[in-house]
Amino acid sequence: MMEKNQQWKSKVQELFQVAQDELKRTTEIGKKMLTASKTNSSLHEAYEELGMLAAKAIENGTLNWNNERVKDLLAEIANCEKDLEVIESEVKKIKFSAGPMDIGTAGPVATDSSESEKKTETEEVKVKEDKKSEDSES
Repeated sequence: MMEKNQQWKSKVQELFQVAQDELKRTTEIGKKMLTASKTNSSLHEAYEELGMLAAKAIENGTLNWNNERVKDLLAEIANCEKDLEVIESEVKKIKFSAGPMDIGTAGPVATDSSESEKKTETEEVKVKEDKKSEDSES
């Protein structure tokens, strides 16, 4: 009777552990999705402003791609796209990992282009290092 009781307790603990692990993974994915949503909003705003500037320039007959704001917006768009790629990669890692993993909670949500580039480059290096370590473990 004691042995069956122990087995039952063990199975319940195992079930709780699995549920806890899945909750952690889901939470990490949720965090990444919130970061992606913020980045996507920033991307949308930059595209919108870029479009309005281009439309005004076309209307005035002065389409000038040497405009500093246009360059800044194009850089922000490129950074947001890179950030979204990194987030997507991290979400895939979480989804397909064997268990919960901490791949960093600081996401690329900076509005300053240079700060965003630094974070993106750091995260890309980390993703590449993680990929190399996975490949060497295989």
